[in-house]
Formats: sequence, structure tokens, C-alpha cells
Amino acid sequence: MEYYRKIAIIVGLLFIIATVAPVISGIFLGSITDVVGGISDPDYLINAYENENQVIIGVILFLIMAVAVASIAIVIYPILKKQNEILALGYVGARISEGIFFSLNVVTILTLLTLGKEFVQAGAPDASYYQTLSNLLIAAGDWAYLLGFGLFFTISALILNFVLYKSKLVPRWLSVWGFVGGVLIFVYYILQPLSISLVEILFLPIAVQEMVFAVWLIFKGFNQSVIS
Repeated sequence: MEYYRKIAIIVGLLFIIATVAPVISGIFLGSITDVVGGISDPDYLINAYENENQVIIGVILFLIMAVAVASIAIVIYPILKKQNEILALGYVGARISEGIFFSLNVVTILTLLTLGKEFVQAGAPDASYYQTLSNLLIAAGDWAYLLGFGLFFTISALILNFVLYKSKLVPRWLSVWGFVGGVLIFVYYILQPLSISLVEILFLPIAVQEMVFAVWLIFKGFNQSVIS
């Protein structure tokens, strides 16, 4: 049982890292380029070049999040496998895919950094050429983030909380909360094109639930009778 207790603690810590790392990353990257929503500054290429260290720190934190989300599924797999092997494999696949697409988003940011360096060193280049390339990179990053978070994160949240609910590995109120939070994330991405105000609040339930879930795993762990 000590083995499963350690798994619970590690998973809890990974959930905290996966939530906190992108928040801090956004602080570093938000003033330079909006990772998920396009350009926040008309001179973002120059701005990115002039704040290279800041961008790199933000990127490293984002990569930490990508590794953490994939690691969660790998570490928790032995426990989920005991309940439903097919869904456990589906959870691993969804979270690894999520991490891969987040990593692709990082590649677009680093490429923007390189493009900004070339733009500055070129002196007075054709701005439209660099603008087109940068817009394409930002669009690619947006799609990578959308697939990573909007699709694979949602799938993983639904799978995980469904298995938790059926198995009673944690209190059912906690898994129901997480399942509803996953559905709300899906609704968010459906409503996003409609430009409805305050729709971002739909992120809050799953964000809070994951932190409560993480703390529960660290201090309480999984239901030992179910694992037995």
C-alpha cells in the first residue's frame, strides 16, 4: 500500500506543477506575445528579441507543464489500469498528446524569437514579409494550444473523472466536480467564436477542482479499500 500512497503524492504534486507552471509562464510571456490569442504588441518581434531571457524563462516553464501533464498519466496508470485498462490507456494517450501539442506551441514561440532576431539584425527589412511569417507562426501556435487544451485536456479530464467516479478511488463529489469542469471547458471552446463576455469563467471549476484533487491525493491518497 505504501507504493500506491507514493503514487498519490507524486500525482498530486504533478497536478500542482501542471497548473502553476503555465500561470507563471504567462506572466513572462504575456507582455511579449499572447500565447493563445495572437499579438499583444504591434512591435512584438522587436519586443521578443529585446526580452529574449524573459521569453526563454516563460518557454521553460511552459515545457515543464507539458512534461508534467504527460507524467501524470504515466504515474497514475498502474492505479487506473486496475479499474479499466482501456480507459487507462486512453488517459495516457490523451495526456501525452496534450503534452506534445503544448511542446509544439513552445516551438512556435522559439521560432518567433529567432524571427525577431533576424528582423532586428536585418535593419530595415520588408516588414510585411516578417509580419506574414509571424502571423503564420502565431496561428500554428494557436492551433497547437487549442488541440492540446481544448481537445486532449478535455478528453483526459472526462476519462479520469469517469474512472474515479465508477471506482470510488476518491470521493464521488470530487470526481463529479471534475467531470462537470471538463464539460464546461468543452462548452468554453464552443462559445469562444461567439465572443460572449465572461466566458473565461468556465475555466474556473476545473482549475479549482484540480487543486483540491491534488491536495486530497497528497494528504489523503486514493481509497485503499478500492485498490485492495
